[in-house]
Amino acid sequence: MVSNNDYDETINAPQHATEDEILASFGYKQMWGDAMMSGGSIAIIWGWILVSAFTFGVGLSLAEICSAYPITGGLYIWVSRLAPPEWVPVMCWITGWCNWLGLTVAITSADLGLAQFMSSIIGIGNPEYNAGIYWQYGIFLVIAVIHGIINSMHVKYNGFFNQASLYWHLAGTLLIIIVALALTPNKPSAKWVFTYFENDTGFSSNSFAFLIGLLQSQYTLSGFDSAAHMSEETRDAARSAPRGILYAIGTAAITGFVFMLSVNFCVQDFERQIVNTELSPQMTQVFLDGVGYSWTVVFTVIIMGAMFFSGSALTLGSSRMVYAFARDGATPWSRWLSVIHKTTQTPIYAVWANILFACIIGVLYIVNTTAFNAIVSINTIASSLAYFIPIFLRLTVARKSFKRGPFHLGPFSDIVNFLSCFWILFTSALFVCPTEYPVTADIGSMDQVEAYSQIRPCLKITWMILLSALVKMIYLISRKERRHHVRSQNNPFSLYIEHL
Repeated sequence: MVSNNDYDETINAPQHATEDEILASFGYKQMWGDAMMSGGSIAIIWGWILVSAFTFGVGLSLAEICSAYPITGGLYIWVSRLAPPEWVPVMCWITGWCNWLGLTVAITSADLGLAQFMSSIIGIGNPEYNAGIYWQYGIFLVIAVIHGIINSMHVKYNGFFNQASLYWHLAGTLLIIIVALALTPNKPSAKWVFTYFENDTGFSSNSFAFLIGLLQSQYTLSGFDSAAHMSEETRDAARSAPRGILYAIGTAAITGFVFMLSVNFCVQDFERQIVNTELSPQMTQVFLDGVGYSWTVVFTVIIMGAMFFSGSALTLGSSRMVYAFARDGATPWSRWLSVIHKTTQTPIYAVWANILFACIIGVLYIVNTTAFNAIVSINTIASSLAYFIPIFLRLTVARKSFKRGPFHLGPFSDIVNFLSCFWILFTSALFVCPTEYPVTADIGSMDQVEAYSQIRPCLKITWMILLSALVKMIYLISRKERRHHVRSQNNPFSLYIEHL
């Protein structure tokens, strides 16, 4: 096992986490138009506020646990301290793999979204140009490789890169807001922005359509456990890592709300710009009509830069997750994935293993363009399940034995944890529901029963990975295998195998 001192650079956790989540707050650019068609401006504005409030509650629950166990690996290490001894291996295994799956598939989602956006900006300048799926996937591969190179550089550059991304986001967001509001003519009224509702999902229930519109906000406000994965690289981790989680959510919530409020004030013709536009994502059409071609190019460059930083931040967090998991012998090829490069001080094999997996998952986009929604669903469902397990254990079996850290919720802990568990289960259920009816594919329209086939790619991939991980765990336990790494109290898997 590589010791905690193998990382020479000490980086402030709140800085990392906040920057990562601000990056993620631009995720709504991919799904903003879908949310507008699921509930109009109400789904965007009030949906964002609702999701932000509940997500901050989830963050409070995780921050309390993080303060008690500020160790790299985060969620699955917490579970090893909270679960009953006989359930530790299984619970840690499921938590760790779900956490990894959510972080790594998020790379695919972010980089594919960037590839789509780059194709759209080319289409603005040349309406006859049509970047096909294969070209978009090729762009995606180039972006993913660049992210791998960046995160293979010396660890000292991570802080510099994230600092630059923070300034990019803040300055870029402010520029878009000011210019868009100043130049866009025929702005809608405040009443329209805060009260307009439209259901273009095909479902007869307006309530269900609004709930579907919440998905874009929930997808955006995820991945905020990054601070936990960087705990061993921080000063005073028991205090700084929990603050990092909360700063991340709070900053992203405020930044995203102000941005989307501004964009909604720039919508001039809902039917033409949102429902019937040929540009994707629809936000591009709103910018083009409002501020003209030149400023639209500037805006899209800003957003594409934000998306690029997001993918890089996700690569950083996921590589630390894989490193910690492999360090404890919980992955295939653990000996390689747990290696810290002597020169760069980064888990270089873990970085490229995640990049390779993200590229393989991206092939789904070639097979079927609707698979992009499945990729988003896998990302959010897996991450949510990884959040749910430690919070649920803290609320139930570890309720009396849990030893608080410097940051805790006091008498409000139980109610906050209960609401967090409810919200995670509720949104996870939404993510496996079809988002439109009937589902339109290359073969035409499908009936309601066939519409649910939209969720199959998501479920198949998720369960295949979890099942293969569980099989490996059973294999290790049955052979009582002595792993190469050093046994320690931070390694729930080796301790359990030793006990057998």
